[in-house]
Amino acid sequence: MAGPVVAAAVVLPRGVVIEGLKDSKKLTPNRRLSLFDEITDVARGWSVGIVGPREIEEINILRASLVAMKEAVGGLGERFDLVLVDGRYKFPMEVPQMAIIRGDESSAQIAAASIVAKVTRDRIMRGYHEIYPEYNFFMNKGYGTREHKAALLEFGPSPIHRRTFRGVKEVLGEKR
Repeated sequence: MAGPVVAAAVVLPRGVVIEGLKDSKKLTPNRRLSLFDEITDVARGWSVGIVGPREIEEINILRASLVAMKEAVGGLGERFDLVLVDGRYKFPMEVPQMAIIRGDESSAQIAAASIVAKVTRDRIMRGYHEIYPEYNFFMNKGYGTREHKAALLEFGPSPIHRRTFRGVKEVLGEKR
C-alpha cells in the first residue's frame, strides 16, 4: 500500500554456497540481515533497482517491478550470457533471460537477490517511518495490516502511499 518496489540482481561466484538461501519471505528478519551481509560480502556483484510510488501508479505494479529488475541488472555494469528472472515475466533487455516461477526456491542467485531486495526495501521503509511515524512503517513495511489501514483512515494518505491501489482506495472510500 505504500513505498517503492525494489528488485535486486546478484552474481554469486561459481562454487560459493551460502547456507540457508531461500525465499526471503520465509526467513526471519534477523536471518535475512545476516544473509544480506554474507551475500554482499561474497557476491561478484550486486545491485538494486527502485521504482517509487508515483511511477508505480502511472505504469502499474507489474511494469514497475520489471523496470526495477532492469535497473538492478543494468546496475551490475557487466554483460551476461543469461539472466535468471524470478516469476513468469521477462523484462525488456537484450540479454537472454529465463523466467522461473518460484525461482527463489530453485536458484541460489534468485534467492540471494530476493533477500537483498527485501532487506533494502525494509530499510527504506524504516527510513519512511522516521518521517511518517503515525503509519508505523517500521513494523508493517507499507503492507496492508489492520493497524496500517486504521492509520490510513485516521491520517489520510502520506506522499508515499499508492493511492490507486485497491487497499488504499477501499480505506479512503470508507473515510468519505
